[in-house]
Amino acid sequence: MLIVGEDFGMRVSVLASSSSGNATYIETPGHKVLVDAGLSGKKIETLMQSIGRDLTDVDSVFITHEHSDHVRGVGVLARRYPKLSVYANAKTFAALPKSVGKIPEDQLRLFDMGATLTLGDLDVESFGVSHDAAAPQFYQFHHDGKTFTILTDTGYVSDRVAGTIRDADAYVMECNHDLEMLRTGPYPWPLKQRILGDQGHLSNEDGADALMDVIGLRTKRIYLGHLSPHNNNKPLAHLTVASLLAQQGLAVDHDFRIYDTDPAVADPLFVV
Repeated sequence: MLIVGEDFGMRVSVLASSSSGNATYIETPGHKVLVDAGLSGKKIETLMQSIGRDLTDVDSVFITHEHSDHVRGVGVLARRYPKLSVYANAKTFAALPKSVGKIPEDQLRLFDMGATLTLGDLDVESFGVSHDAAAPQFYQFHHDGKTFTILTDTGYVSDRVAGTIRDADAYVMECNHDLEMLRTGPYPWPLKQRILGDQGHLSNEDGADALMDVIGLRTKRIYLGHLSPHNNNKPLAHLTVASLLAQQGLAVDHDFRIYDTDPAVADPLFVV
């Protein structure tokens, strides 16, 4: 049981991350929030229980974009937990699929791209990315001098985005696919083109390149996220990123560590 007012820092668990569903939990002494709810409500409840947390304590969910692997459970959670505030920009709200169902209007909160929202002891910074959605935006979370950044679902990392997210304490960085697995795999060519395009997804190599540009002296943890179950696997993504970073003289497993994420098993809570 957490003591009210106890400042244990900012704690994070990547509940699930893959092309099939995404959700991340973040807590400070004053707030408990989710980024995305791309699994069923029941599955998210189970994942929260697995890290010793309860959805009844979550006050906010921040939506990155309207694709189902990021919003599948948002409507269910909003209707089940009426104190839950749902944040997104106007275009994302308008583009939510009908399968999400109705989100009560008094729980909707507009969060413009490029804005920073202060929720007591937690500052949430939004930034736009390049993805084939209405107005995709991701988030950085700031608490007590620490920063946690999520960046998945983007075809490339612009200089603007790199400048925004540089030198965070911890990252979830997209490593969606291995290029060779994607090119020789079963996907139809139009889908492969979409994934490889500027509004698609980062490959393992792309993710490593982005990390080379943003890792700073503060960076201690990197989580490899949004892996495709058909075009990637955890050992390959991990080896590729670690090798490329080491080739650039970055001290992998010394200055910082690389962690895998899973589509169905929550990562243990860590202190940023």
